[in-house]
Amino acid sequence: MSLPEQQYQLRVYYEDTDAGGNVYHANYLNYCERARTEWLRELGINQSFFLEQNCGFVVRTLAMDNVAAAKLDDLLTVTSTISELKRASVRFLQQITNQHGQVLCQIKVLVAYIDLQRAKPCAIPNQILGALKGVS
Repeated sequence: MSLPEQQYQLRVYYEDTDAGGNVYHANYLNYCERARTEWLRELGINQSFFLEQNCGFVVRTLAMDNVAAAKLDDLLTVTSTISELKRASVRFLQQITNQHGQVLCQIKVLVAYIDLQRAKPCAIPNQILGALKGVS
């Protein structure tokens, strides 16, 4: 699949850091979550609509490799690509770099689309699949 990558930029704030001035490791997961959400928004996918239908994306598995630390005031870029798109799941590869292009963190995440009432996987709606595949 050759879907273009998406880039999301953010600034590191004091609240993101630990006592040593480094970004707390769990915040990298938040940054990647924001990037995926903004990508869906750019594709015209309103997640609140699907939540109203009792469906949504949940993280099934993830692997995170912290390569280096982000610091207070760094300008970060989260680059996201889709490596696998199935009927009920999407696998993203995400990389966080700083303003110098240094790789700070790499994340592989599998998100599943589930029926929230039954807590069971269900098919991703065609509207979302089409947008993720680049079909209009």
